[in-house]
Amino acid sequence: MSPSHNEEGAPHFTNTPRWKERSPLVRFWRQLQTRRPVTFTDKVRYKMLRDHRPLLVTYADKAAVRDYVASLVGASYLPMEFLITDTPSDIVGRPLPDAFVLKPTHGSGATIVVSAVAPTSTELPRPEWSWVYAHVRPSVADRTQLAAIGEHWLSQLYGQGPNREWAYTQVKPQIIVEELLEGRDGSIPDDYKFFVFHGRVHYIQVDSGRFGNRTQDFYDRDWQHLSLSGGPPWSDEPRAAPARLAEMIDVAQRLAVNTDFVRVDLYHLEDRVVFGELTSYPAGGDSPFIPESWNTTFGLPWTVPKTYE
Repeated sequence: MSPSHNEEGAPHFTNTPRWKERSPLVRFWRQLQTRRPVTFTDKVRYKMLRDHRPLLVTYADKAAVRDYVASLVGASYLPMEFLITDTPSDIVGRPLPDAFVLKPTHGSGATIVVSAVAPTSTELPRPEWSWVYAHVRPSVADRTQLAAIGEHWLSQLYGQGPNREWAYTQVKPQIIVEELLEGRDGSIPDDYKFFVFHGRVHYIQVDSGRFGNRTQDFYDRDWQHLSLSGGPPWSDEPRAAPARLAEMIDVAQRLAVNTDFVRVDLYHLEDRVVFGELTSYPAGGDSPFIPESWNTTFGLPWTVPKTYE
């Protein structure tokens, strides 16, 4: 199977696209079905099929996007990088801190977080089942097994072939090791996802507790909580606006200057704002909206172009 990333579930993979992903007839049918998009998910699927600009490949590539971010907002917004390689065995002998993050550059949904606050019971996944989020302690982060996980990642084609999440299929597979971003108590910090349409932030998704009691909340740019659910429950207490909200909105809009839509993920630490990733295809075009009416409302600020140039 080819991979279809769903932020609420597991992606699926193959080493080569299925025949129907390469079929001009299937591609024509999908384009016909999406020619008049109305909802947010309709518009994401429209973009997935039609927007083949090199810029989207840069967004998707977790290595190349670092230079893009540095050129627009400055390298100070980037997490520290310890290693980028297409030879996973480089991990074995490379000096690394006790805490770090390991992930592939050519996909989404696969991350190994190594830190002292991980549950004592967690272990590294087997390489063949490693396209997941895993949080482990340094004592179980065996370098040889991490290298095997990296080898497995590099063997996978992410993105359902050239007719769907096209940008990922154009990225050179590598692995990247970056600094672990930590909250005040050493926990994984909240993930702020800014939905930017035509250069302006309209909605903000906040994910908390990725490895624990996960919550998810949506706000408008003025930090008004929205009666919208994407699946996970809301946080128990009203969340105060982050101190650096204005800065994060500014950074997100500057990073989205060249496109009709992109989701900009940022982290708000005590001393700085840090870039996470740029996503053109949230949930692979299958974002859940509860109630469903939000699917249309969410897409209203986005006018898709007739053609992408």
